[in-house]
Amino acid sequence: MLDILEKIALDAGRAILEVYQAGPNVAYKNDCSPVTEADERAEAIILSGLAAAFPEIPVVAEEAAAAGRIPDVEGRSFFLVDPLDGTKEFINRRDDFTVNIALIENGAPTVGIVYAPAKRVAYTGAQAQASKLDITEDLTVAGRTTIACRAPSGDLTAVASRSHNSPETEAFLAEKGVASTKSVGSSLKFCLVAEGEADVYPRFGRTMEWDTAAGDAVLRAAGGMTVDIDGAPFRYGKTKQAFDSDFANGHFIAWGRNP
Repeated sequence: MLDILEKIALDAGRAILEVYQAGPNVAYKNDCSPVTEADERAEAIILSGLAAAFPEIPVVAEEAAAAGRIPDVEGRSFFLVDPLDGTKEFINRRDDFTVNIALIENGAPTVGIVYAPAKRVAYTGAQAQASKLDITEDLTVAGRTTIACRAPSGDLTAVASRSHNSPETEAFLAEKGVASTKSVGSSLKFCLVAEGEADVYPRFGRTMEWDTAAGDAVLRAAGGMTVDIDGAPFRYGKTKQAFDSDFANGHFIAWGRNP
């Protein structure tokens, strides 16, 4: 499965780069979040690829969900897709935007790929093995390196969102004695923890499941874990929520080893 997801993600990344190099046209959805031709082209490629390879597995994808096309996934395995995570980074000509594809089984992300086409790097996770992939200019995989979360030693390093900091985040960093922070956009925050560049990624703000599932899959495969603010394992497939929409996330903490 992961080999197929890699190919689909690389194909989607090619379409994204074509728009990125030409300069995106930006529209806005009902929630005032931006969407570009790259989001739409990449999602079409991903949905087509997944339907051909795994016709029995439903897909929840960001742009389809925004248009009201959401399959029933209750009690089933399903894919979560964000065709272009970090659209604001993309629009502002920053390179840390990603393609995210993840398989959810029994509420947990078990297979995932995060591909940053402008950075020519991808991260994958499945079956307790995580890898970092170097991507060539012609969009082929040039090399693979096994990655793992680091064991904390002394001062902690956190990774935080460039555009979604909050007083709760600052309070968490102070409470845990975090000595330094790194900033990066999109789901690459999970990947920095997964490859041992940071110890923790706290998120006190609303996200959607397709924003986080692929990065979370990589992190878990690298030996880390994501928990809610009560310390319980972070779950996916959250529908019929009393106080938020389907597939909306609450606050979470993504940890490397031994928090």
